[in-house]
Amino acid sequence: MKSNKKIFCALTVGALLVATAYAGAEETDPTPLKSRDDSAAVPSVTVSATRRNASLQSVPVAVSVLDGDALTNANRTSIDTIVQEVPSVTFRQQGGNKDSTIFVRGIGTISTSPGVEPTVSTVIDGVVYARPGQATLDLLDIEHIEILRGPQGTLFGKNASSGVLNVIGRKSTQETAGFVDASWYEGNERRVRAGVSGAIQPGVVSASVTGLYADYDGNVNNVHAGGGKLNGYDRKGVRARVDITPTRDLDIALIADYLRSTSSPTFTAYKSTAAAFNAGIAPVLAGAENRQVNTDIPSDIRDKNKGLSAQVDYRFNGYTLTSITAVRDWDNTQYTSTSAIGNAAEASRITAAFPATRDIGTVEFSQASQELRLASPKDQFADYVVGAYYLHGKDREVYQRIVNNGTAINSGRADYGVKNDSYSLFGESTLNFAANWRAIAGARWTRDDLSYDHARTSTQTVAFAGVQPATQSTGSTSEDGYSGRVGLQYDIARDVNTYATYSRGYKGPAYNVFFNMLSRDTLALKPETSDSFELGLKASAFDRKLTANIAVFNTRYSNYQANFYDTVAGAVVTRLINAGDVSTRGVELDLSARPTRELTLTQSLAYTDAKIDSFNCPAAAAASCNLNGQPLPFSPKWKSFTRANYALPLQNGLIVDLGADYTWQAKTQYDLFQSPDAIQGAYGVVNASVALSSPVGGWRIALVGKNLANKSYATNLVTSTGYVTRAVPRDDERYFGITARKEF
Repeated sequence: MKSNKKIFCALTVGALLVATAYAGAEETDPTPLKSRDDSAAVPSVTVSATRRNASLQSVPVAVSVLDGDALTNANRTSIDTIVQEVPSVTFRQQGGNKDSTIFVRGIGTISTSPGVEPTVSTVIDGVVYARPGQATLDLLDIEHIEILRGPQGTLFGKNASSGVLNVIGRKSTQETAGFVDASWYEGNERRVRAGVSGAIQPGVVSASVTGLYADYDGNVNNVHAGGGKLNGYDRKGVRARVDITPTRDLDIALIADYLRSTSSPTFTAYKSTAAAFNAGIAPVLAGAENRQVNTDIPSDIRDKNKGLSAQVDYRFNGYTLTSITAVRDWDNTQYTSTSAIGNAAEASRITAAFPATRDIGTVEFSQASQELRLASPKDQFADYVVGAYYLHGKDREVYQRIVNNGTAINSGRADYGVKNDSYSLFGESTLNFAANWRAIAGARWTRDDLSYDHARTSTQTVAFAGVQPATQSTGSTSEDGYSGRVGLQYDIARDVNTYATYSRGYKGPAYNVFFNMLSRDTLALKPETSDSFELGLKASAFDRKLTANIAVFNTRYSNYQANFYDTVAGAVVTRLINAGDVSTRGVELDLSARPTRELTLTQSLAYTDAKIDSFNCPAAAAASCNLNGQPLPFSPKWKSFTRANYALPLQNGLIVDLGADYTWQAKTQYDLFQSPDAIQGAYGVVNASVALSSPVGGWRIALVGKNLANKSYATNLVTSTGYVTRAVPRDDERYFGITARKEF
């Protein structure tokens, strides 16, 4: 403990000295071909982290910004892949989209229950996505992504107790323009996007449409007869936007999107100590680099995600009134197996220890939301944003489990649903006491009304492998919660500013509604609250050739909502509980340098100490609860991202871009209960690219190499009796590809 404190103090002091001497970081990457910045300075970035546009270097919030075009060029086209570029963020990959989770500063909620909010909010074009699975499919037409770190409940509210992924889509243009980009990577991964934008009535109405087709065979071999490739996907989507400006004081944006996805996420055998398990997966051998399975019915996940939104901005006397109205639907169907040896069509593979199981689950989720905001004129003593927010969510799910134990086939089915209504009033003000210092104060009131119903049937009156007997229950709860932020911001110099803030986070009540729900799950979980202190410094130097941002934070969570292990008829499951108190503290440092027009360097580093302070051990726990002082899962203490890009102009007007990046993270525990078999060792991934482009001709072609050191690693390790399985990432081994883009 003492050594950790020394490291923490040394990092804090050292990083502050570096930041004071130099100054604050912005993400930089190649810009669109026809608008390349030829100045030898780090480009200024505009963000909406305070619900009004402002320079990244001026906002008193720790923010990472990722460019949409750069993510596409690097084959980072979904939420699970962009986390490589943000050291404070990690991603938990599980069986399907509804089971996946984003972590910021080591904090995230792991649960499949529709009755619990995610800890990290995903906001796309101003619309909060109430279920995390809605946003894990594909980044279709993105201008940039802002990742706000730490509690953001004052202005973003819903699901923002540890951070926000604020995704900004592209606006339509007045000038008629279009593009086509395509990529192909080893493993038969293909991606094609095409879009067109322009004025319908110049100065009044413009529109854009972008379409996507992407598919990938997968990187896991199914050795079962006719098995083929698994762990791939097939995605098709379209996004349309209409921008209307009937008067100079009124802007209307209408956005519609639709995405359909089919995927086959597959975990492979990582370690085994059970002879029956080894016999069941033969000829596959468990191992740290295993990319084979032997399954007769592979997993099949199908998603449909669609939505409509309308944003209206009306300006009068320096004020801006904003209304965002949205409806969304998400349908998810999962065909998976809880059996580690597949579904065992051959009787010889079925054993008492490893019965054949098949799970079929459907999700029908819809939401409607309305937000109203009023932003005051800028450059006054009191600048403020006030507003109201409402979200209604409705979820219906059906889950069926079929179990073949070798002598009989039994099944259970659960029909359940959740309704949620959330109401909020909020406001935040900046008090400009002088040109160089100001105060920030804001608060939010939230009312959550939550209800559920659940009914399970079974072919047996007693529990059998992984299935509990029939049951039926309903429940409802309501809670009022408060969140907010206060702080001070001081400009040390024209290009150096500091801030200190205290934030109160709030995440609403929850129900653990799932297939094997029991009487112990019928009580509502208490809301999760957090208290966060953050110090930050943002600065630039040498005519913006160098920028630096630093944030030092310490956050404590009470009534932390987490899963603990339980046993259901011999099968290990997880149950959501108020696990107790946890905390996260650390230092984040972002540097960006552009010493010449040709060379751009960026470096991001995070030290995160996320741990369990006091764990509430349930009486029925199936695992040891001696967890106080242990690390939270999916939270490496150290993680870094480094990028270098060199743009070499040729005499004929073409440009050669040479790029490389390196992601490294320390060993990571994936299991809340600290299994030694669920630790991923430290690893680093090297990527590189070489591109030839013509700014005048509007084209670009690039050769991309991923994981050049051929480092195999796991994005999740799941332990069970006698074996461990791992999630295999896309870049689990070295591969190459080619990308091309044409603008017109």
